[in-house]
Amino acid sequence: MRLPFKHPVQRFCAWLLILLCWVCGPVWAQSWPAKPVRVVVPFPPGGASDALARMVAQKLGEQLGQPFVVENKPGAASTIGIAEAAKAPADGYTLLLAAAPFVITQYVYPKLTYEVRKDFVPVGLLQTTPTLLVVNPQLGVGNVADFLKLAKSKPGQISYATPGSGSLPHLIGELLKLQAGVDLLHVPYKGGGPALADLLAGHANSAFLSPIEVNAHIKSGKLIALAATSVKRSPSLAGLPTLAESGVSDFESLAWFGFVARAGTPGDVLAKLSEHLVRAVNSPDIKGRIAQSGDVPAATVQEFSDLLAREHVRWERTVRTANIKPE
Repeated sequence: MRLPFKHPVQRFCAWLLILLCWVCGPVWAQSWPAKPVRVVVPFPPGGASDALARMVAQKLGEQLGQPFVVENKPGAASTIGIAEAAKAPADGYTLLLAAAPFVITQYVYPKLTYEVRKDFVPVGLLQTTPTLLVVNPQLGVGNVADFLKLAKSKPGQISYATPGSGSLPHLIGELLKLQAGVDLLHVPYKGGGPALADLLAGHANSAFLSPIEVNAHIKSGKLIALAATSVKRSPSLAGLPTLAESGVSDFESLAWFGFVARAGTPGDVLAKLSEHLVRAVNSPDIKGRIAQSGDVPAATVQEFSDLLAREHVRWERTVRTANIKPE
């Protein structure tokens, strides 16, 4: 290797710097974390995502001997928190809790200050959860085939309620429209609570909601669950067919949560973090609590990378085909 320096002192200093970088690289990874790690959660405190992040962060802190401190940065469909994390140094001391909007907003909002595929790298999945296609009993259908048949007979008249334009439930409905060839009426609300309330009251016909939101209403008979949105049946919903099983081939959409770090974070630090994340998610106490509201992933980098690749293809196509714009 030839260095572009003529003076012997310059060459000596350059070689010394290279040697120090070579020697100190492993030392850097071994010493990480030497201070608290910040975990940016782009959602309000108190919700399911916040609870999940705090639970796993606490376990990581116990394993690695430094606090993993959760900071809630909600707003603008999670883009405020993502932008905050994108400005952090790539040193392993800032993590971001990523969820489906991490991908979706990249295509809905045209002028973001970051590009998630360039600015972040996956660390590992924490949880995946299928959403459920549920209907008000007044609609008079009990399975997906009847629902699609009714929707095709009344184009644009069968409604589905969502927490707002560009939300995951909105995108799932648009994906179903594309793959099943039906025309459903999107009715956006200002949040999941009002959407669920109008569905229960019969002002909306259907919705895509999380199991934790609707399980009690399904058990009481106030709502009927037609299918889950995962490709394979979820262990926690083994008795419920999937849309893919019900005639909408290869249909898949999951609610998911994972940790990402800034692109450029040292590889040894990422490897150490990933190793401890896998251990944390698969610890008996964490695994059991995650399984109560969703499915427990393997938590590996590869698993998360594969999911993100599918998510980008799916939602870029859906947003562009449906011409979805921000509210």
